Amino acid sequence: MGLQAGQIIEVTAGDVAQGGWCVARPPEASVVFVRHALPGETVQARVTEVTSRFARADAIEILDPSPDRVEPPCPNARPGRCGGCDWQHATLPAQRRLKAAVVSQQLRRLAKIDLEVTVEPLPGDEGEGVNPADNSKKPGGVPPGLGWRTRVQFAVRDDGLAGLRAHRSHRVVDIGDCPIAHPGIRELGIPRRRWPGAVGVEAVVGSGEPAERGVIVTSAGRRAPTMRDDLPESPETVLIRAGRRLTPVRGRPYLSQRAGGREWRVSAGAFWQVHPAAADTLADAVLAALEPKPGDTALDLYCGAGLFAGALAPAVGPGGAVIGVESDQAAVRDARYNLREWPWARVHRCDVADIARRGLPAARLAVADPPRAGLAREVIDHLSGAGQAERFAYVSCDPATLARDIGLLLERGWTLEGMRAFDAFPMTHHVECVATLTR
Repeated sequence: MGLQAGQIIEVTAGDVAQGGWCVARPPEASVVFVRHALPGETVQARVTEVTSRFARADAIEILDPSPDRVEPPCPNARPGRCGGCDWQHATLPAQRRLKAAVVSQQLRRLAKIDLEVTVEPLPGDEGEGVNPADNSKKPGGVPPGLGWRTRVQFAVRDDGLAGLRAHRSHRVVDIGDCPIAHPGIRELGIPRRRWPGAVGVEAVVGSGEPAERGVIVTSAGRRAPTMRDDLPESPETVLIRAGRRLTPVRGRPYLSQRAGGREWRVSAGAFWQVHPAAADTLADAVLAALEPKPGDTALDLYCGAGLFAGALAPAVGPGGAVIGVESDQAAVRDARYNLREWPWARVHRCDVADIARRGLPAARLAVADPPRAGLAREVIDHLSGAGQAERFAYVSCDPATLARDIGLLLERGWTLEGMRAFDAFPMTHHVECVATLTR
């Protein structure tokens, strides 16, 4: 490959690729993955990395812009700055088309399925653009696509400044502010404070009433970092993470989240959907996929704080059963508390692969929301065993592992009945999918 890092090349961006890139094929290289471009644009790009098979580059000047291009609302959404947002330079409808193309591409490549996918906006993000002056704003004056992220993980430099990392780098960028962060997090001013003795600061805001905020400060060593006297009265919850230990120093160790018309207890360090509208939207999509009936038995694998189990339990009723499986201790504690009004819903603390290998109860319905790595092979084998599930809802934020696992399930006799995709992470390349499989 005849390219070198730092070289400036002129390329025309082609199809979108997973990860927030566009594919270009200049004469100097077989393939270059270009960031900060849009399909069809001709750009000047600076090469950032060269391997034996491909190169990466950042578009630094747009010579022939796409009609979908807009000015990024954040000054850090540019080459060399924050790596969190991939598509701020595109309108929201264009972002969704790009994500839909990636999902279809991965299904075709890994599952051998040709399927047209539509990415649906979540409530509050139905607007057309990202301009902060846009009149079509969410309640509270936040433009569509911004102000949605209810959990932000800041990295801390050696001098104590909290910021976000540059793309594909450990370098911490002094961002000052983050427009996609929830207003409750932005008000904390974490990047404008110093955090001596810390390597990370995680901020989270609940959706309960009133909305609670929490901060987790991660120590650089086994000892707790020094807490500044000027730490604001808000957040209501502050915890210190030193090694594996998470110690509350102010308030209770959990926040209230609202979904399905009720409150959910979620430990400050445990998983919960980061978009305020995602929990309700995904729970509704899972119920529509599984079509639960009174008396059904359902599995909720990688169940977290019990969101999907809590949606299924009322539907299957006391004549049925819901079995949740989760390995994280705090999440299991939350799930058992959240499901306490339905005694036919039980949660096991166990590695999902281990319990699948040993044998789970037979169930007509199953839902799984695994980490980005996707389903463990033991789970695929269990779901595909004789007399096991008939309907399976697969929730995933990674199109590649989702498509890989769908391909494996198809080989074992499953059929892909439907696919819904949701723009649960505006401005980024991430997308949330719910696949319905039957057999």
